[in-house]
Amino acid sequence: MIWPGMGDPSKRKKTLKYLIMTAIVGVGVAAASSGIQVVLNQDNPLKVCINDRDTRFVITATLEVYVDKQKYPIPAQVGFKEGCQRSLYTLSNDGTIYAAWTEEYPFEIGHFLWMWEFPLRDMQESKSKIFMDGKESADFIRTPLVDGAHYRAEFISKAYDEFQDRDFAPPK
Repeated sequence: MIWPGMGDPSKRKKTLKYLIMTAIVGVGVAAASSGIQVVLNQDNPLKVCINDRDTRFVITATLEVYVDKQKYPIPAQVGFKEGCQRSLYTLSNDGTIYAAWTEEYPFEIGHFLWMWEFPLRDMQESKSKIFMDGKESADFIRTPLVDGAHYRAEFISKAYDEFQDRDFAPPK
């Protein structure tokens, strides 16, 4: 089978030249995009390591997470990976979360959930809630982190069977 543009030798040269130029432009755009992202994110507290930074702004808060009405453990060492300490982290599994940066930054609960790689996409956002010091937050995952505050996150997964709460079957 003869591929389109490959039959006539003059067309073949033009087609190959066009494909090579397109590949060069594509690689150049990808490299430039990567370089720009590195430059733009060098001062983004959600993407860089804080190991060698003077972090004067520190927030400490507690967080409880419940998924389908069951307590979901927050692991120790969230935010630590391959010698890199991120700006949102935990030291132990007691629910205490820390946010640290060189200057004041509007950290949110959602930022911590993202760093933790919490499976938020598997949850029903319309039925999930975030409480700050006992009061439901209208901001959900955009609830700001406040020093000394206690947060309670209640998530309902998409796989949760709501009828198990209402049926008359014996307890499990």
